[in-house]
Amino acid sequence: MSHTDSDPARFLDGPIVSLLWLLLSLPLGRQRLIIIANNVWLESDLDINRVRRNNHKVEEKQSCVLPRRPISQMHRGYGALLGCLVVAVIIGVVVIFCHFRRRKYKIKSSKKDIEVAEASVEYEELTCKQMSIKEIYTATENLRLSNIIGQGIAGKVYKGMLANGRSVAVKHIIKNEHAETFLREVTSLSHVRHPNLVSLRGYCDGQDECFLVYELCVNGNLSEWLFGKDKNLFWIQRLQIALGSACGLWFLHIYPEGCIVHRDIKPTNILLGVDMEPKLADFGLSRCMDIGVSHVSSEVRGTFGYVDPEYRHNHRVHAAGDVYSFGMVLLQLLSGKRAINIQNTTKPISLDKMASMLIREGNVLEFADPRLNGEYSEEAFDLSLKLALSCTGHKQQRPSMEQVVSRLEKALEISMGDDDTRNTISFVDSFA
Repeated sequence: MSHTDSDPARFLDGPIVSLLWLLLSLPLGRQRLIIIANNVWLESDLDINRVRRNNHKVEEKQSCVLPRRPISQMHRGYGALLGCLVVAVIIGVVVIFCHFRRRKYKIKSSKKDIEVAEASVEYEELTCKQMSIKEIYTATENLRLSNIIGQGIAGKVYKGMLANGRSVAVKHIIKNEHAETFLREVTSLSHVRHPNLVSLRGYCDGQDECFLVYELCVNGNLSEWLFGKDKNLFWIQRLQIALGSACGLWFLHIYPEGCIVHRDIKPTNILLGVDMEPKLADFGLSRCMDIGVSHVSSEVRGTFGYVDPEYRHNHRVHAAGDVYSFGMVLLQLLSGKRAINIQNTTKPISLDKMASMLIREGNVLEFADPRLNGEYSEEAFDLSLKLALSCTGHKQQRPSMEQVVSRLEKALEISMGDDDTRNTISFVDSFA
């Protein structure tokens, strides 16, 4: 509804003018009203002349006056007219007020209905509901092979569509082999919501198999973009992906009910949404620690090349382990290289050691991904590289994810320039 349509002044103008026009169009007529008004003035003048001339006849003056009713009848007619006008105007105003009030109430009611509908959709999106086997098989077309979009340790991932038309990713888990993975994911994601964490829409706990239903991230995972032949990321995109992933990890580490340690941060577990926004996925190895607990003991889990060396030795799950893994991912975003590389010799070398070696030799820019074509800020690149190496350093010297977010924001600010930075929304605002 436009502003002009809802303006009371505009709404009242038409009906009142129409009402007055109708009254003036009655048998009395506009000319009749003019005549009556002239008669009132002339009648007063005649009364004065009669007194002055001692009741002499003034036929000459009266001859110019149109025939009229007696004075008392004329006054009564004029008063009746004014009364009708006043009553009509009052009735018109009341009718218009009631109509406008009812219209305003309808608008408020419709707005309220819209808000309720939007809240219902939002609630549906935020809730993780239990689904039936039939719903799962219908959504994936009976686990059709052409719908497979990925495969992990726990099972295959299928693209599907729910009855409400929403596209989803369905992870198929063989229960007797990976029941623990299923339970961890449901426990971790069913009540955790953040823009940089993949949303768990539902789950199905069958007798021999189980399913996890996630939101579908249409642009795949980060690994496909870093190492795929037909895909590439420009510099700003890489920083934004690093920043968003860091925010999601920071949120997990400061979760009010206890620190959640992901334990498997790597490019394949960073999914990309429709606008290339990053979302951490695969919480099958995650651990939730009680408030005040700094670490818990566990068998070594994770992916080779991304596991904290200290965790491999002491088997202690700690948030610093995620920081190490994130540092390795950041190094990959900067270089476009694998976590473990083979250079001139057959001896493999980790990406963090390669970066440290190039820094010592003064060849920092040689670490940059050639596909960037030199289109990046050297200052921001240097800042990001030092940050990544601090994440992969000794546990006591590693930054927190909050500090990581702050430094990445600085790197992004430098890269985008002062003018563009003023229009950039900080990822930290997602915690508000």
